[in-house]
Amino acid sequence: MGKRGQMTEDRIYHTPQHPVPPFEFNAAVVNVFEDMIHRSVPMYAEIIRQQARMIQLGYHPGTRIYDLGCSTGNLALALCAGMPAGSFEMVAVDSSKPMLDAFARRLAGWPHRRQIVLRHGDIRNVEMANASVVAVNFTLQFIPPTDRDQLVQQIHDALVPGGMLLFSEKTTHADPRFADLQTDFYYRFKRENGYSDLEISQKREALENVLIPETLHDHHARLNRCGFTAVDVWLKWFNFCAWICIK
Repeated sequence: MGKRGQMTEDRIYHTPQHPVPPFEFNAAVVNVFEDMIHRSVPMYAEIIRQQARMIQLGYHPGTRIYDLGCSTGNLALALCAGMPAGSFEMVAVDSSKPMLDAFARRLAGWPHRRQIVLRHGDIRNVEMANASVVAVNFTLQFIPPTDRDQLVQQIHDALVPGGMLLFSEKTTHADPRFADLQTDFYYRFKRENGYSDLEISQKREALENVLIPETLHDHHARLNRCGFTAVDVWLKWFNFCAWICIK
């Protein structure tokens, strides 16, 4: 495979596949994940950078940070770069073992490694408590919609008063005119980042019924049902959004 800087280039959908298998976070995806996420998610680096800063402001000593759907550890490593070793405690959870293995390799050189606990499992089954911050980045969209209320309620209940939920999602729009516009600009973004129409089409097919986006209204209604007292979209790029929610 080719290289983009220090990242292995994402060429998973470069050649025709018949049929296109459902998307999963397997070893092949993990191998190209850094290239894939930066070329496929607008403003991803900015989301991680600013979330790390918000966590530094919102974290209370003696509490925990949970990163649900932590992937290869980008948020944790951003925290390590900005907070002294021993100054926070994080539990990072992912259902993909290859993701966690990559996370562990990246974390090995940091003095913070003993304060970050990696857990392999379904985030719906994680016992959480005494959390000042919970981060969920581009993960809720992969959870069955019928289970999302319960997960967000668990997060809310695990947060200390004033605790923060930071999450990011790909969204959709109830008005088809805006939905079409958002999709058009998103595919332009991917083409500008070097993906071909074949790659875009096959990735879309792979994610069908795997990634199920919701509208802003859907998300806000759930957050209100689950008891969050303050909700703000601090970043929006067409159909990609990042929230800060306070208990």
